[in-house]
Amino acid sequence: MIIIEVCALVIVSFGNLQIPAAVVRVILALSGLILLQHGGSEPAYDELLDGQKNIGATLKLFYGMVLVQGILYAVACMFEFFSFIPRRSLIRGGGFKGQWGMKSVNMYYAYASEKCMQGGVLAPKKINLSTFAMDSVNSDSSKNQLAGIRMMHNFLQSQPTKAQLLSKLATSTKTMARIIRMLDWTSPKDTAIRLYAAKVTAELAKNLRAGTIPGTMQLVSALLDADRRLERGNPLLDTDDEHERRQDPVLNTEDSREVADNQFQTQGQLRDTDILLETESRSTQEVGMNKQNSCVLRCWQHISEFWSIPKEQLRTDHDLLPALAMSIIESLAGVDQDNCVEISKAADLVPKIIRFTICRSDTMNTKAQQEILLKSSLKVLQRLTSIGGETGITLRYKISKHPFLLSNLSGILGDDKSSQISRKLVAGILRNIAVDEKTRQEIGRFQMIITKLMQAFLYSEGTMSTNDDHLSRKVAGQALAMLTIQSAQNCLVILKEPWFMKELKILIHDKRYIYVAASLLRNLCLHARSELRESDLKELSHTLREVLERILDADGAELEILIGLSSQICKVIPEDFTRELDAGQIKQRFAKRLVDTLKANMKPSAHCPGIRRAVLEQVIHLMEYNSRYADCFNAFGMTDALSMVEQTPSKAENYRLFLGDEGFMEYSMPLSDLVARAKELMGCD
Repeated sequence: MIIIEVCALVIVSFGNLQIPAAVVRVILALSGLILLQHGGSEPAYDELLDGQKNIGATLKLFYGMVLVQGILYAVACMFEFFSFIPRRSLIRGGGFKGQWGMKSVNMYYAYASEKCMQGGVLAPKKINLSTFAMDSVNSDSSKNQLAGIRMMHNFLQSQPTKAQLLSKLATSTKTMARIIRMLDWTSPKDTAIRLYAAKVTAELAKNLRAGTIPGTMQLVSALLDADRRLERGNPLLDTDDEHERRQDPVLNTEDSREVADNQFQTQGQLRDTDILLETESRSTQEVGMNKQNSCVLRCWQHISEFWSIPKEQLRTDHDLLPALAMSIIESLAGVDQDNCVEISKAADLVPKIIRFTICRSDTMNTKAQQEILLKSSLKVLQRLTSIGGETGITLRYKISKHPFLLSNLSGILGDDKSSQISRKLVAGILRNIAVDEKTRQEIGRFQMIITKLMQAFLYSEGTMSTNDDHLSRKVAGQALAMLTIQSAQNCLVILKEPWFMKELKILIHDKRYIYVAASLLRNLCLHARSELRESDLKELSHTLREVLERILDADGAELEILIGLSSQICKVIPEDFTRELDAGQIKQRFAKRLVDTLKANMKPSAHCPGIRRAVLEQVIHLMEYNSRYADCFNAFGMTDALSMVEQTPSKAENYRLFLGDEGFMEYSMPLSDLVARAKELMGCD
């Protein structure tokens, strides 16, 4: 095969008139010089008639120049003939693959040659690969555009070339705008260009500001409709033309065939190339089996390896325009808040994303591809629902109000075939949208959701060995904790499980889940106290020692969670609580810890806005049960601490948590009322 390619290269080279012209120049020049050298005396001439002198020397100089020119032409042709060596080296070194890589390098050589011919000899020329790729993308030729965008995609896969390309694109708004506009090239002949433009944009989106290129979000949103066919409509609302088009088998077949052709045309071409290269490799291997000890064969194998072009990877199920679009959106949301604003403004973007949270029959995608689209949609929804500030409120409202969202998420949790990743993403979405009270109540109506979250958090099978397993369990617990905040109904649904408290007690003693379990247990004690069974109270008592010991060492948000739980346990089973304080001989240390926590948090933060509230509730519950605790607190300066709290009010303490600068889950009782009640129990004037 290599011999055939070399012969073809020779034929093509000799087909170029430069080689025959160079040979003719050399032959004619040598002939003239030989005649002058051996032809005897110089030609006779008449100075008066010819007006010339030294014609022999002049002819020698002329023939010498022609000879040198011919030799230079010949050398240039020789270099051109052996240029396949640096070209193949560039293909392998630059990470190019397949026939497109060879064609791209050939185009780059032609581009570099043209640049060198322009301007002065010493003029600076920008002829590197990144510049060539950008110029190709900005050209009017579809062939050059495809080569340029594929080269960009290739450069973005390697860190050194990626950094160089990104630095150039940062100063080229024209090229960036062209790449974004390529996302809207829906013509069948531009299918490959659009696909690679989406791939490149998915990489660029990690540092892209969508507002700098008008219409970016609209074009990205259009990618979500790339595989969509006509949907079944309502017969009361459809027009006759729409109904006939849906029912027409000819139109539907043609549309399906066009979509399939566009989707697999590039893949078919790449497969043919791989088959050819695989055949070459197999032939070489067969020869090697017959002559393993041949030195010539080993040399031949080295030459073949150098000559061969790395195989191009076939398109995978991940090369779907909707999946790439959702990857772009997820990356844009992680850049800055301005991108989140652009996302929230995009019309119909959220419904298009939610459409992929269920396997649909109105696409040409396989089951594996639909699974990829499902995970992509869940990832971007989890990212969008975690955004803080007013923009996050807007996005969570748009997402949670969708009529099919909760039913789709419930279906994923209820499907035994759903992957662990999908279940974790669903739990993350539910956790994020549960910051809204109305949404929490709506989620509670889907008993399947709460049941499956409980199973994921409490009854995971076997010994978990990976971080993903631990994370999935933790996220499920976080979702349950959020759903039970200020929701007695959701708490009652959870307590229907008779062994729930026993399993939750086990997790309280597990340092990996103690804070999630403590938050959930606090909510159950607060909102479903009357429904706790005798067995539940016993299990609750068994958690006291662990909780109290942790309070003495914890800090920040973790300390707020633990004090909040101990406060509710003290309210539910005060006798057991005080008995544990006395039995463990930690009453003094515990009281001092509460007073010190108040003094250390005179400026509440968004990280733990309710820590002073939790301490005050704990102090009040203890003194309401037994007034002698007032003397214990006074011994450590509780009166002064209460006065400091009273003098440093903060609106942030009215909220349970913050996302960005926005507070959520406002408390019904102001902090000032708790301070007044505590001072009353302390006997302060």
